[in-house]
Amino acid sequence: MSHNLIGRRRFLQLMSISAVASTLPATIAKALEIPANSRTRSIRDVEHIVILMQENRPFDHHFGTLRGVRGFSDPRAVNIHLPSQSGRGSTLVPVFLQPAGAANEADGFAVPPDYGTLGGPADGAYVVPPFRVNPGSISPGSKSLGFTYFRGTDHYWNHTHDAWNEGQWDRWPIQREPMAMSYMTRQDIPYHYALADAFTVADAYYSSVLGPTDPNRLYLWTGCIGNVNYLGEGGTNGVGGGPVTYDGLGTDNASFVWETFPEVLQAAGISWKIYQDVAGEPFAPDFGDGTNNAFCGNYTDNPMLFFKQYADSSPGTPLFDNAATGTDIIETIPRLAASDEAWRAWAEGLFSQFQGDVENGTLPQVSWIVAPRGYTEHPDFPVNYGAWYISQVLEILVSRPEIFSKTVLLVNYDEGDGSFDHIPPPTVPPTPAYGASTVSIENEIVSTSNPSGPIGLGTRVPFIAISPWSKGGYVNSQVFDHSSVIQFIEKRFGVFERNISPWRRAVVGDLTSVFNFANPNATPSKLPPADGSLPPRAQLAGAKIRNFIPTLSDVILGVPMQEKGIRPARALPYEIDVQESVNDSNRTVTLTFINSGGATVVFQVRSGDPKDHVRQYTVQPGKQLSGVWNVDSTYNLSVYGPNGFVRYFNGNIGPRAAYLDVRSTYRRALGGAIRLSITNLGSKPAQVTILNAYAGDRSSSFLRFNQTFEEWVSLSLFHGWYDFVVTVAGDPTFKYQLAGHVETGKESFSDPALGGLVELKS
Repeated sequence: MSHNLIGRRRFLQLMSISAVASTLPATIAKALEIPANSRTRSIRDVEHIVILMQENRPFDHHFGTLRGVRGFSDPRAVNIHLPSQSGRGSTLVPVFLQPAGAANEADGFAVPPDYGTLGGPADGAYVVPPFRVNPGSISPGSKSLGFTYFRGTDHYWNHTHDAWNEGQWDRWPIQREPMAMSYMTRQDIPYHYALADAFTVADAYYSSVLGPTDPNRLYLWTGCIGNVNYLGEGGTNGVGGGPVTYDGLGTDNASFVWETFPEVLQAAGISWKIYQDVAGEPFAPDFGDGTNNAFCGNYTDNPMLFFKQYADSSPGTPLFDNAATGTDIIETIPRLAASDEAWRAWAEGLFSQFQGDVENGTLPQVSWIVAPRGYTEHPDFPVNYGAWYISQVLEILVSRPEIFSKTVLLVNYDEGDGSFDHIPPPTVPPTPAYGASTVSIENEIVSTSNPSGPIGLGTRVPFIAISPWSKGGYVNSQVFDHSSVIQFIEKRFGVFERNISPWRRAVVGDLTSVFNFANPNATPSKLPPADGSLPPRAQLAGAKIRNFIPTLSDVILGVPMQEKGIRPARALPYEIDVQESVNDSNRTVTLTFINSGGATVVFQVRSGDPKDHVRQYTVQPGKQLSGVWNVDSTYNLSVYGPNGFVRYFNGNIGPRAAYLDVRSTYRRALGGAIRLSITNLGSKPAQVTILNAYAGDRSSSFLRFNQTFEEWVSLSLFHGWYDFVVTVAGDPTFKYQLAGHVETGKESFSDPALGGLVELKS
């Protein structure tokens, strides 16, 4: 048997980050040298959890080209329906070919779908594919976008739900203008890439809400947006308000009243604090951001200041002292003519309280850090100013190795702005026509906002876990969201947040799979370069900067390739399958969704028939669900699950149709294996061919009626990844495809097809 695969030694060389770069920023290198506190070799060794939530960047924007994550080279990206130019009919195309819409066509920021190497249909509607702004268009000779001011895009509840489009995921540039499709690379944001290469990046971490900043931050601090049952007629704000799907207090200016997670910690005797700069009043009308200087204040990003119980608190009480106080550096801003050293010292004053607590050994058990607007990475501000801010937090922690050895620093992003990420999120079905769930979906659908619909999950966003237990350049592909952070704190400190809904608590993990608590100090720790920079003094002083607004001539257009290579991957709790059956007499196809693993899974089903809804099926461990599709003549159904799991079912109903029962069974031993079992259910003999798309091997069997062919295939050479295509001679419509990863309970590696080490055969 021959395999068109790179040799194992070279394979592992390409996995190694040291093959990609040579030096590390000093702070990251020092962090990698600090051994973990391994007193119990469990989560109990974590004594401090620090959360730094940044702003408005989707995963693909930051990490779509990063090696070893599910980014732009995803071989199993979903397909969407691209209308024809005539408006009659549509063609299935990769999700990256987003319809442009009339406005973008009129502005000249759209191309035909067969432009360059896009590969779309010649008669398809114009599209806006992903693009990177050419740095040379901004400044001749420049190679980086990391310090450029770009305009943000709309990301409110109504527009985000419109772009989501009931799961079709096909209205991003239409709703958000072309900048929704932009992305950056390692050249642009080297510090973020260095952190991902040194520690652990999660590529299935979603924002919590298909909506703006404040609702997503409410999930981080409270586990909900007021979608709970204990509030009574007063609702979320005491005067009848519904779930919060907007920024701020709302039209009635009444503060929120439900329980927050810091209160849960306080009641349990767990120390906590929110570190922030407070400019103006901590509560209304400023909410901590009463300044026009973007590098002071808290950008109103501390939602605890929107709650009545905090507004009613007074100095000397825990709610006030830990949530409503902070630095106030606007009062000590230097003169513009002051030295660079004076300006740097002033900017570093943002961290004086945090640094003091670290140095004095008084860092709380749980803390949140809220940045001023200019450091949040929110569009309209350069990403690398955020890199400087993150680097300062890490530098303070590693300056006390005995503290960092017991600390987890979580860097996440509240939402994706109005920008595109290629993976549609798991959601609850809005109505029974859109799927089903074995777990309650109570409180996961909002009917009081326009439009009504599921709260989330929202757009996939970046997430990096920085700690002695998460070093080594790993990727983790378990489904998480902002409530996962609360669940991680629950797991460590034995508290419980009642606000998290049953569906969300089932579907998203608690982050424990991100870490190696049992043997952290054996993790390899060689990895690459980057740095963040402080804004120039004129900008710190409040100088106005004009956004760069690109035209089509200023961009590098097209779906980029990811960096070559793979990275180590954490073990996941998933073991799932989908079985299909065709009923010729009533012209239906039934899909059965099976979960034999250890975590609840959302299966998303997309149809080649544009009249069909995108359906979502939530299945708990040990359970299964079924759905039925009516078929005119041919069927084209695709099922997506976590970590690259996919099943494609294509065929027809008629006298010449092939009818096969295709099943798979997994084996964990010896690096993973899969058994394919194929039975001919048709009345005619079938010549069946199985293509192993990773290895390039084909095998064929002649099956008479009710005859079964079985084959075990070892997956150890490809680290558990598989992709099999089943076809039948004489029926060109029949094509079943099974792809994904077999979990063995042990650490593995990312998909070699993502890293360019394997070219999948077709």
